[in-house]
Amino acid sequence: MAYRSTFDAVQDLEKNGHLVRIQDEVDPDLEMAAIHRRVFERGGPALLFENVKGSSFPAASNLFGTLDRARFLFRRSLEDVKSLIAVRAHPPTLFKQPSLLFRLPFAAMKALPQRSIFGNSFAPVMANQTTIDRLPAPRSWPLDGGPFITLPQVYTEDPDRPGVLSSNMGMYRVQLSGNQYEANNQIGLHYQIHRGIGVHHQKAIAAGKPLRVSIFVGGPPAHSVAAVMPLPEGLPETAFAGALAGRRFRHTSYQGYRIASDADFCIVGTVEDFTLPEGPFGDHLGYYSLQHEFPALRVEAVFHRKNAIWPFTVVSRPPAEDTIFGALIHELTGPMVPVSLPGLRAMHAVDAAGVHPLLLALGSERYTPFDKDEKPREILTIANAVLGFGQASLAKYLMIAAGDAPDPHHAEQFFDYCLERLDFSRDLHFQTGTTIDTLDYSGTGLNEGSKLVLACYGRPLRTLATELPTQLRENVAGTGWRWAFVRPGVVALATEPSLRAREEDDPTLIPLTGRLEALEREHPAAFAGVAMIVLCDDPTFTAASFNNFVWVTFTRSNPAQDVHGLHAFSKARHWGCRGPLLIDARIKRHMAPPLEEDARTIERAERHFRKGAALERWG
Repeated sequence: MAYRSTFDAVQDLEKNGHLVRIQDEVDPDLEMAAIHRRVFERGGPALLFENVKGSSFPAASNLFGTLDRARFLFRRSLEDVKSLIAVRAHPPTLFKQPSLLFRLPFAAMKALPQRSIFGNSFAPVMANQTTIDRLPAPRSWPLDGGPFITLPQVYTEDPDRPGVLSSNMGMYRVQLSGNQYEANNQIGLHYQIHRGIGVHHQKAIAAGKPLRVSIFVGGPPAHSVAAVMPLPEGLPETAFAGALAGRRFRHTSYQGYRIASDADFCIVGTVEDFTLPEGPFGDHLGYYSLQHEFPALRVEAVFHRKNAIWPFTVVSRPPAEDTIFGALIHELTGPMVPVSLPGLRAMHAVDAAGVHPLLLALGSERYTPFDKDEKPREILTIANAVLGFGQASLAKYLMIAAGDAPDPHHAEQFFDYCLERLDFSRDLHFQTGTTIDTLDYSGTGLNEGSKLVLACYGRPLRTLATELPTQLRENVAGTGWRWAFVRPGVVALATEPSLRAREEDDPTLIPLTGRLEALEREHPAAFAGVAMIVLCDDPTFTAASFNNFVWVTFTRSNPAQDVHGLHAFSKARHWGCRGPLLIDARIKRHMAPPLEEDARTIERAERHFRKGAALERWG
């Protein structure tokens, strides 16, 4: 039977050993998030907080905390949805598997949104009303500006073509209180400039109309997944939600607002004609996104169903629960990648690097097959297409390869393959003065920065060092320098803190590369097998794991300002280097602080993991 609410999903998870109830009172201010993080890190169960301080509603988290549990939630519909996507990508699949002819029409029917019969009487979410301050929304990090909805489904319709089939339903964060918001009457709405809601907002402004917004929380778990799905333009998230839920997306209306009938909660309101400060918020790059002006929503009503449960997640440095969303989305949409971008065989946004800072891609190299000079050609064309494709357009570093390169989802092997073959005098292609992720503070301003394509094709050019070269180990570079071996071909270096201003280059980098070049002249084997030098604040931390390496390197650097190299040159507007690439991944003065847990909150949360407590097993 398809889930009709979060309550249904919670009951099913508990019955099958996937959920633990916490009956003791828990504070939504930091404590709930601290418990969630600890349980997620240990691969633990979904959590139901039955007694949330200051609220009469229970809250659930970690519902999607493992890929196996996510598959379990959608076990009745997942294969049919995969088949629908596969058939769209490769229509001949239908003839190779005749059984699909019988199954898929029923699955497709679930994708058609359905208006609730007899209006609101068959819309459970309309049963009761409450106020914003009675919701159990948690505050996750010490510097957060207030409590946020972390699993929202923010629904808007195209002002030029109203209707559920012309809608957008996205997971845009919502700040419920704090800052300058008028308590219970205003909430903050943060969305990035390329999102569907932004298009709708712009059209509403042009038409002089208020933008009506409905924010759904809970309901069938498929609705939350649909809100983060990168769907092709023209395919509404409500259609995907129905297909994945195995139950059509039910909807009704209230004073011009569209309401998801099966949601646990629904907040409706109109966007104000002014902005207010929103944030800070501990975000998925592993840092705070700072306070900025964003639209505010004038709240008109807050509805909830009987037995409503408030689902939430905790956003943090990956891996986190949203990592599971990414893995599930890859399972579903993998077949569509080659169809959407001809020549592209696979791509992978590296979760450990904060998703958008580092994108790995595998393409074809079919141009001039008679030319024995192996160098990137077609993959440069593909790279431009990738950087103009949906959310992939937010990528800051794009490493693309062809030939017999590993699947980019095997990130470590792919990285090694590319470092063996990249010719830094030829294969670096910058885009400057362009847009980057709103949440990325490494650039020259909000949404502003640069991109770098590293295009790899051909035979190996180097054998990667598998340990720190002797000359570096002996610290011949000078007093105060600290080196560490990170991984094959990569070393980390600490000198002094960065002096770079946000919009300017660091004046110490050119003298530093000069000293490194002098070191190489004096000791020719100093950088034997070294392809990349990561300039960082803590080499030991950077070298501790692949996850630490990609997080430090690609979240703390803006390519046009922070990518340097030994024996650099510029010719015909092309920049390259003949020695190792140097990436300045030190924390700059303008960057947002990294996320750190509150020690007192961790101590307070410890009681739930002691002997005899509900979470003893995960202590």
